Amino acid sequence: MSRKNLTIGLFGFGCVGYGLYEVLHKTPGLQTTIKKICVKNPEKQRPISAGNFTFDKNAILSDPEINVVVELIDDADAAFEIVSEAMKKGKAIVSANKKMIAEHFQELLELQQEFGVPLLYEAACCASIPIIRNLEEYYDTDLLQSFEGIVNGSTNYILSKTFAEGLSYRSALEQAQENGYVETDPTLDIQGTDAKYKLLLLLVHAFGQIVKPEQIFNFGIDRISDLDLKFAKENGYKIKMVAQAFKNEDQTVSCFVLPKFVKPGDKLFGVDDVFNGLITQNNFSDTQFFVGKGAGAFPTASAVLSDLSALTYDYKYEYKKLNQNKRLPLNNEFKMEVFISSKEASTTIISTFFERVLGAYRGEEESYIRGVIKFQQLQKLLHHRPCVSIILFEVVPELESFSKQHRNAQPYFLPVS
Repeated sequence: MSRKNLTIGLFGFGCVGYGLYEVLHKTPGLQTTIKKICVKNPEKQRPISAGNFTFDKNAILSDPEINVVVELIDDADAAFEIVSEAMKKGKAIVSANKKMIAEHFQELLELQQEFGVPLLYEAACCASIPIIRNLEEYYDTDLLQSFEGIVNGSTNYILSKTFAEGLSYRSALEQAQENGYVETDPTLDIQGTDAKYKLLLLLVHAFGQIVKPEQIFNFGIDRISDLDLKFAKENGYKIKMVAQAFKNEDQTVSCFVLPKFVKPGDKLFGVDDVFNGLITQNNFSDTQFFVGKGAGAFPTASAVLSDLSALTYDYKYEYKKLNQNKRLPLNNEFKMEVFISSKEASTTIISTFFERVLGAYRGEEESYIRGVIKFQQLQKLLHHRPCVSIILFEVVPELESFSKQHRNAQPYFLPVS
């Protein structure tokens, strides 16, 4: 099959945009040309000639020679306007904007179908890991049982620095910002919103599930306390922010984003710095593990490059699982073992939400409870105690599946240290 030539209109020339420009110039065999780059700030100094730039989006959108629009801006609303207009004009799209795609997924899907143009977004999820195309092409929805992983390199960098170098959360966040690993609005990363958008995209290609962002529970790392870190270090754990989705026996799907204690020997334990890691669980091939850099200019640009290469062969997502007409409903009725810490000394009110308390600590100014809780009760607890920190141990579909040791354990209370 012969490869088609791509004439690109690029929106955005920040960290990833410049990374893509550099990568394309080092990949001459791809048969691509960036004809024009649209940016919004005419005063900003840029490392390439001013003749490459325009400040008018129509210079790209109305140019019949441009057959591909690469969208790399950080304004989701403006991005959707650009992308939808470009698709209506018959231009293929490559985007790294997980917020824009997640918030407008149904509309973008309909635009692809109506105008027959591809929208590729490998760079919107896990950067250098080709996970979306693997989920789309390799796994049948009846074979894939679950996936779990670190999908946000920024928070993984922050957490890695707190464990490896003993940095405070604030210092690690500042270092991540200096290195360009954090979104313009860092709350998107640290509160788990960015990971939620990526989880939404993974659900589409893993299970054929279209959900809205507000249907996915996310809880970030911004409330992790010194008590949480102390507990993790004393037990040899690390804390990772994990996105997780799994099929239940009744053919429903459950999903969430939460910080999680990861033990030595677990596949995600060694995934540090800006790396992402994703574990898939399958009926016949057991587990598979994907790992790669999840933040930074060149890892993200490499995913954009991969999508551009696919477009030269007229590749588009077929949404195979979505078209199997076997939609799996969301299920929030599952149980999990969690560690909940609070600045309050009392654990009495919090304990009323648990099905079983497995351990607790009461200090003079802070406390924690470890136990089994229903997911819906966890959400209620957050409504009543919005400032607590939550860290996952594991999902427990049925309390009876707990070990005998857990079932018979009596709550224990550690003395004030």
